[in-house]
Amino acid sequence: MVGGGGDGEEAALEFTPTWIVAAVCSVIVLLSLVAERCLHYLGKTLKKKDQKPLFEALLKVKEELMLLGFISLLLTVFQGIIQRTCIPSGWTNHMLPCQRLDEKASEVGATKEHFVAAEVLGRIGRRLLSEGGAAAEHCQKKGKVPLLSLEAIHQLHIFIFVLAITHVIFSVTTMILGGAKIHQCKQWEDKIQKEAPGNGPKKVTHLHQLEFIRKRFKGIGKDSIILSWLHSFGKQFYGSVSKSDYTTMRLGFIMTHCPGNPKFDFHRYMVRVLEADFRKVVGISWYLWIFVVIFLLLNVNGWHAYFWIAFLPLLLLLAIGTKLEHIIAQLAQDVAEKHTAIEGDLVVKPSDDHFWFRRPRIVLYLIHFILFQNAFEIAFFFWILTTYGFNSCIMGQVHFIVPRLVIGVIIQLLCSYSTLPLYAIVTQMGTCYKKEIFNEHVQQGVLGWAQKVKMKGLKGAASIAESTNNADSAGPSVNIEMAKAGEDNEDVGNTRVIGQ
Repeated sequence: MVGGGGDGEEAALEFTPTWIVAAVCSVIVLLSLVAERCLHYLGKTLKKKDQKPLFEALLKVKEELMLLGFISLLLTVFQGIIQRTCIPSGWTNHMLPCQRLDEKASEVGATKEHFVAAEVLGRIGRRLLSEGGAAAEHCQKKGKVPLLSLEAIHQLHIFIFVLAITHVIFSVTTMILGGAKIHQCKQWEDKIQKEAPGNGPKKVTHLHQLEFIRKRFKGIGKDSIILSWLHSFGKQFYGSVSKSDYTTMRLGFIMTHCPGNPKFDFHRYMVRVLEADFRKVVGISWYLWIFVVIFLLLNVNGWHAYFWIAFLPLLLLLAIGTKLEHIIAQLAQDVAEKHTAIEGDLVVKPSDDHFWFRRPRIVLYLIHFILFQNAFEIAFFFWILTTYGFNSCIMGQVHFIVPRLVIGVIIQLLCSYSTLPLYAIVTQMGTCYKKEIFNEHVQQGVLGWAQKVKMKGLKGAASIAESTNNADSAGPSVNIEMAKAGEDNEDVGNTRVIGQ
């Protein structure tokens, strides 16, 4: 029939009442405008509070939303082409997330269930045919089936949207919970700032009397190395960073990168670096989309791929936590192997040699993947729950579902309260500092100065500009005599960068 009143066809837009079209469009536009205005005012608030890293993270979220919109647009525009792409029906019998109803009925051997399954399949086929319209009929005439049905395309829309939103929510939650844990370091920093530097004679202290060495150094030898790794593995679950750890690593950073400013606010610098890293974590990189495709490919009936994949981020998270704790132990090891007693305060030497492949940045990429994969697991669960129901075959069996959810909660809590604070502090123990050591005004001033020098063609200008713009590509440490000017003073001329 031409109109939309029959049971076999749905009404096209030309036969839909105008008030329905106008009402639906109004609601969609209204919700979109409200969301856009909320993001806009949130951005203005962050700019007003001089939270540039968080503002850039918000821009990253907007980029992801735009990407989602573009993906949705492509799926909508090409849905006709996808449906007119016909494939042999035999190709659809392999690598299915669920066993077909007719196959299940034949295995059970129940004749009655077989007829019920056939009837259900017939209804589904008629419904998909009516939704697909001429495209599905086009493939049926050839004895084939469409590459993807309209219902599957619609559900794919929803899943991609749920995945991106869940990833953003999980990332924000991790930063909030981790920030609450890092706030404890602020109390230690304030206490250090209030203490006046000692002007008297320096006290000689045996290493075994120092809390940092006593808790972290496990001796010398093969057995002590194994004991150190085991201790590092367990330490990430309780008191991952103690006051003595923070104080020692803070002093090691200051004495290496800015010895002229013992009152350098290490906690403030650490938080600025963490905020800058957050805008990278909140996005979905291209390699993460590749993992999405791989995960969707492996979702085959009987493989229980999502159950086994759930252990991957957990194992990575435990490996990262153990490695970061072991780096602290290595800092203590380096001092204990060279000295039996020290004069004054204990100073450790930051070095990239302690990190995997001498690149502290690898830890950030792994945390990014862990948060995304955990969000994927949770998003997939809720998408299946709301779309097909808890008892759906694609959901899996209960004894496979519960461990996945428990693992997801463990990953979220462990990453927030242990791994993220460890990452924020320990990754500053690399050879190079990051540009967030300067405030925004000083960064712009130094970069502008380097650009002017470069334009004048002076030797070494290119390397100076590069080291200022990207701390990871900088040479060894840079001595900042007046780093405090990089935090509290907007006068760029008061900060002198010496040496390379």
